[in-house]
Amino acid sequence: MSDALAITGLCKNFGALAVSSNISLTLKVGARTALIGPNGAGKTTLINMITGALDPSSGSIAYFGKDITKVPQAQRARDGLLRTFQVTRVFRPLTVADNIRLAVIQQRGFAMRFFLDVARDPDINQQVGEALAMLELEPLADRRIEELAYGERRLVELALALAGKPKVLLLDEPAAGVPKSESSIIMRAIARLPADLAILFIEHDMDLVFRFASEIVVLVAGEIMMVGTPAEVSADERVKEIYFGKRHNAIA
Repeated sequence: MSDALAITGLCKNFGALAVSSNISLTLKVGARTALIGPNGAGKTTLINMITGALDPSSGSIAYFGKDITKVPQAQRARDGLLRTFQVTRVFRPLTVADNIRLAVIQQRGFAMRFFLDVARDPDINQQVGEALAMLELEPLADRRIEELAYGERRLVELALALAGKPKVLLLDEPAAGVPKSESSIIMRAIARLPADLAILFIEHDMDLVFRFASEIVVLVAGEIMMVGTPAEVSADERVKEIYFGKRHNAIA
């Protein structure tokens, strides 16, 4: 089977400034890969190139063996290459269920002006129910987003992505802004995601990284410094010095 995602020699320049340089990595079906690195390392830039929000200056991106380097962002999303963001992007006045319903309608290519008609479609409602159930959001289905705690809003955003039937999911700091008291909600939700879903996630919370990732990619100054298991990354002196600071003798 083809890799879910194969990135080869990806570069991004803004004028004379090289933000990403010769990045190559693969994501297997069912991968749980963390992308870490100091601020300014180019992590979000890489995610933006993978999703099509930014065009690479050079290099290629293959999605299940198909070159998508020049495929528009919207088409990549329809094909199951989806992402979440550092800051929640939900419609605050709407209920949880209606936010997910909008995502399903968009994924199926229906015009938003027909929302009331297609919202009654049993297939759409079934898909909404599946997304709610996967993240145990049924008790919140009829609550407006503005009434929810921030950690719950993050779960809703994850549900929006899952409603799009992703094959590859890119998570940009899923625990960002979530209080420690609520971060376990995010971790449990991520642990329940389908086993065949390939996931690449950016995260600064190393507790989440080491509990969730089976592979870690370390990005420094726009280049991949190393790829390894959590144990290998934890033991690497360059990672300790460059990413975590010289005062750290170990990553825990």
